[in-house]
Amino acid sequence: MSKLFIGGLAWHTEDATLRQKFEEFGAIEEAVVVKDRDTGRSRGFGFVRYSQDADAQKAIAAMNNVEFDGRTIRVDRASDTGPRGGGAGRGGFGGRGGYGAAPMPYGGQPAYGMPQQAMYAPAYGRGAYPLNRLDMARLPPQGR
Repeated sequence: MSKLFIGGLAWHTEDATLRQKFEEFGAIEEAVVVKDRDTGRSRGFGFVRYSQDADAQKAIAAMNNVEFDGRTIRVDRASDTGPRGGGAGRGGFGGRGGYGAAPMPYGGQPAYGMPQQAMYAPAYGRGAYPLNRLDMARLPPQGR
C-alpha cells in the first residue's frame, strides 16, 4: 500500500475528479481532496492511496509537475510522520521556535540567558520612543 501527496490542486477539484485521473495508473483505495473544516473549501492538496506500490510509482512518474484540472500539480510520496507545524494556529514556524531563533516559552521571557527586551516599543506621542541617558549614549551624534 502506498499513499501519495498531491499538491497544487485547483480550488474546484473534487474527490471524484482526482480519483478518475489517478485510476489510470492502477487500483485506488482512496482519493481525497483536503477541505477546510470551517469553510468547506479545498485547501489545494489531497491524497491518493494505491493498493500496489508499483502503481503509485507510475503515478508519480506520469503526474508530477504536470497540468491537471487547470493547475500544475506536485505528486510525491506522503510522509507518515503525522501533521507538520507551520500552519495557521500551530505556531507558524513548525514548532521549532523559528529559523535559528531561541525558543520563547509562554510569558514571552527569552530563554538561554538572553537579555530581556520589550517585544514592542511603547507608543508615546507620535510613535517615538521615550529616550533615557542610556538610549542617548547609544545614538550616533547626528541622531540626538
